[in-house]
Amino acid sequence: MLTPALIGLGSGLSLIVAIGAQNAFVLQQGIRRQHVLPVVLICGLTDALLELLGIVGIGFVVERAPVVLEIIRWGGVAFLLWYAWSAMRRAMRPEALIADGGAEVSLRRTILACLAITYLNPHVYLDTMLLMGSIGNAQGDPGRWWFWVGGAVASIAWFLVLGYGARLLTRFFARPLAWRILDWCVAATMLAIAGRLVFDGVAGAGVG
Repeated sequence: MLTPALIGLGSGLSLIVAIGAQNAFVLQQGIRRQHVLPVVLICGLTDALLELLGIVGIGFVVERAPVVLEIIRWGGVAFLLWYAWSAMRRAMRPEALIADGGAEVSLRRTILACLAITYLNPHVYLDTMLLMGSIGNAQGDPGRWWFWVGGAVASIAWFLVLGYGARLLTRFFARPLAWRILDWCVAATMLAIAGRLVFDGVAGAGVG
């Protein structure tokens, strides 16, 4: 059963080790050292849960209910644009950028932002429920369950490394300019992902 687990581990890492809204948010929280554990757990456990749902067949339902993904898509676009604007406002106000990462954001607001970034992106469902679910089911029984274990370990381990490993960048971010650069990068990432969601939505409507 080691092979399905390794396939799950590799597949999971190949999907999440890339610049994206989740990774940018986790990195930002890790550098700021604010509510890192809840953010890491939400992102990692969400991936694991969605992969499990895909393996047990829920992905089949989502695939045949495109309206659900469209609602998620446009809600995600709105949220990503708002988050990008917030990051740009911070970047354009040097006085708001201090070495310790700025004022503490409440746990509630952080969790809500993390949940929005995680769940208002249809690609999350396509990657975890549909793609990982289909690859996992191709492993047969009991291989698919070991595949899920590998994928879950990949997600949780990656977000732990990203969230807590970001502290190694503390010295670099001891300068206000570094925070400005980070916020511009976060804004650019969110805008790029929002643009991709809009493009996919318009292209999909055109095909339909």
